[in-house]
Amino acid sequence: MAETKSVADFVIQRLYDWGVRCIYGYPGDGVNALAGSLARRQADIKFVQARHEEEAAFMACAHAKYSGEVGVCLATSGPGAVHLLNGLYDAQKDHMPVVAIVGQQALTALGANYQQELDLTALFKDVAREYIQLATRPAQMRHLMDEAVRIAIAKRCVTCIVIPNDLQKEPMEAPQRSHGFTFSGVGYSRPRTLPAAEDLERAAEVLNAGQKVGMLVGAGIKDARAEVMEVAELLGAGVAKAILGKTMLSDKLPYVTGSIGLLGTEASDKMMKNCDTFLMIGTSFPYAEFLPEEGQARGVQIDIESANLGLRYPHEVNLHGDARETLRALIPLLKKKQDRAWREQIEGWVKDWWAVVEARAMDAADPINPQRVVWEMSKRLPENALMSCDSGSGTNWYARHIKAGDGMIGTLGGGMATMCPGVPYITAAKFCHPERPGFAIVGDGAMQMMGISALITIAKYWKEWQDPRLVVLVLNNQDLNQVTWEQRVMEGDPKASVTQDIPDFPYDSYAEQIGLVGLRMSTVDDVEQVWDEALRAERPVVINAYVDPNVPPMPPHITFEQARNYAKSLIGGDPDAMGEIKQTLRSMASKYFHD
Repeated sequence: MAETKSVADFVIQRLYDWGVRCIYGYPGDGVNALAGSLARRQADIKFVQARHEEEAAFMACAHAKYSGEVGVCLATSGPGAVHLLNGLYDAQKDHMPVVAIVGQQALTALGANYQQELDLTALFKDVAREYIQLATRPAQMRHLMDEAVRIAIAKRCVTCIVIPNDLQKEPMEAPQRSHGFTFSGVGYSRPRTLPAAEDLERAAEVLNAGQKVGMLVGAGIKDARAEVMEVAELLGAGVAKAILGKTMLSDKLPYVTGSIGLLGTEASDKMMKNCDTFLMIGTSFPYAEFLPEEGQARGVQIDIESANLGLRYPHEVNLHGDARETLRALIPLLKKKQDRAWREQIEGWVKDWWAVVEARAMDAADPINPQRVVWEMSKRLPENALMSCDSGSGTNWYARHIKAGDGMIGTLGGGMATMCPGVPYITAAKFCHPERPGFAIVGDGAMQMMGISALITIAKYWKEWQDPRLVVLVLNNQDLNQVTWEQRVMEGDPKASVTQDIPDFPYDSYAEQIGLVGLRMSTVDDVEQVWDEALRAERPVVINAYVDPNVPPMPPHITFEQARNYAKSLIGGDPDAMGEIKQTLRSMASKYFHD
């Protein structure tokens, strides 16, 4: 153990004792002593300097997602602390273990309305609701650190410790063996969480009785992929995936129907509309209108989060347990279905859907169809690819056009669905797995919000990665495209150029200026050539892809209200009406004439 002369030294050492080897953050006078201690320990714990505290929080969340470890971020007091919030909420909504270490003004100044003094325990009370503490004495630090890390891991949540800057410099003190002190320790072992035997038997009865079983899985099956596949084979079921479960099961499996919901596939939609039994595992997918109708299907749900059980669908049996352990206990109770007609029907839907996806990708557009760009990307992805995606219309193409393979790890901001995490996510992924290639799909709105500055972080660190390949695909349509389509389809309003148009930016030239490779797609003839060049590059690449904003992100089914609102938006004087009509007709034709 390294010598821990100060409180700051102890904090860094205790994180090391808990297995932390990477901290994402930005310095400031509120954490100067912690930064100094980190600088002396760079051989043990790497400090990754983000361009902005929000980026650091996104990276800490991504670290947890890509590695399975606790993520840690560091920020100074006042504005630095405020900047962390969006990234921390991203972690909270997706149940990721993240510890935020935040500076504060000196204890002697608190309550004096001092510069940058904020009530940080109040500020973080919601996002770090399971554990938020202000440190006031050196002898506290042992149990504060242990509790913050242990609770974050055990409850899959965000925790926060606020450490005043003068306290960081104080000599570290061990707790005394007397009243009012506590002695904590390092270590946590996750328990085996398994439902009662009688509940497993009730679940098996429901599943065995079903003739048409549909499954929906999410990020909670991360360690249960083999078990999910075995259950699907026994039950002759199809498997749909919530967006956070995109890479949890291979899209090359013939019974995997793909994504569900507004970003989903027609195969998933048909399965949910026609199943008589519904098995939901490890997901809190929010959109109930895409699940079976109430009373249509008997339901079984498995989730480690008790609050998720019975939340989206009135399941007949709710099993509180770890996905892998619960499925392992359930499998011996299941009977293999001999009639495979339902499975064959699902596989037919899946095959037809992939044909539609390819046909839509090949539709002409002005200048380039974004679906074609992502389709060609998918064809070239290595089996061990790391992937991230930002929030926007590009999320549709990620959900539908990426054919995830067995070895891929991909994720995005799920519950928070915030813009900006795409580039920070893939950067953190490279720190977790420096030997693997990385790919990010990001809209131009997200790039201008944070991605451009986050590229500087990549430029700063890429030479440290064993495999330097990292490709950031920028879908450049000069439109806040997802919101534009939402305005049209959900509100019936035409595109409002005053809010939706964004300026062009030379993403490729900028990449070259900071030492990366910049490539441009201006016509459809560029697409395949540029992808091949990007995959040959020996340093990170930014692709500036000029794509058509009028290619519609077609939902799996269109309601009467959506159709009415869309027609209303066109009649209302949408500036891109002719382009919309042309591309919508092409997308609809691709569905029926893809053969």
